[in-house]
Amino acid sequence: MPGRLHADEVDIDVALAARLIAEQLPGYARLPLRRIASGGTDNAVFRLGAELAVRMPLRPGAVDGVRKEVRWLPVIAPHLTLPIPEVVAIGEPGAGYPFPWAVLRWLPGQDALTAPFRSLADTAVALGRFVAELQSIDVAGAPPPGAEGFSRGLPIAGRDAVFRASLARCDGLVDVARVAAIWDDALSAPPWDGPPVWLHADLIPGNLLVRDGRLAGILDFGTMATGDPAYDVTPAWHLLDQANRRTFLDLVGADAATRRRARGLVVSGGVIALPYYLDSNPAMVTTARHGIAAVLSDPD
Repeated sequence: MPGRLHADEVDIDVALAARLIAEQLPGYARLPLRRIASGGTDNAVFRLGAELAVRMPLRPGAVDGVRKEVRWLPVIAPHLTLPIPEVVAIGEPGAGYPFPWAVLRWLPGQDALTAPFRSLADTAVALGRFVAELQSIDVAGAPPPGAEGFSRGLPIAGRDAVFRASLARCDGLVDVARVAAIWDDALSAPPWDGPPVWLHADLIPGNLLVRDGRLAGILDFGTMATGDPAYDVTPAWHLLDQANRRTFLDLVGADAATRRRARGLVVSGGVIALPYYLDSNPAMVTTARHGIAAVLSDPD
């Protein structure tokens, strides 16, 4: 069984997932079931047969993410040209497991942490178009900034306290002074004063699907919200090199202030993740280190 990531994490294994499926979705009970190794932090993921996946929240804070996916993925999917998860069935607490869970259509491919892109130029265009499409969707009735247990979409100043506390634990892990300067610059940037836009809000490599060297889908919408578009500008540094960064930034229409806030979000996310996951989640540590390094090496 994978190591624990969180103090409030519940125990989940194949036997538990199989019991839930047999009790609540017996039509799927004969399909082979296996746990998928993942760098994710909120859900245990299982492959169910050839065409399905099971997502089970690991802790109470992840439950609202599943509920948002069930509610909103069918709404936004028709507006997007890249594949996103499709909810097939919804499970309820049972068999000693306390949370709702979901069965989704399996999207083939590998995440961008483990599979390289053939062309970052093509990736910049495909991802930029995805973000632009998402931001153009009507937000009527959508989750407001900071809704349902997450801070995504809110003004970045709300992250300052946790950033400072985490940075104090990063001595020897990052260049503390330079990272603090990037964050201070982001805080001094003009805040977003436009209408809220739809956000995936977690466009890190582990949530980008690669097939045949190309961007083939977007995974894990549990943090989706609306608000400041800077939250979805972060893959400019998490994923792209300097040569292709500007293509993406231009496609999403990120002005100078939005870019400054996005750079701050990259380093704050990395600083928060590094000490928390240092001994438990190598994928998150790699993502954090790469993002911080990319921002620090970016002359813009």
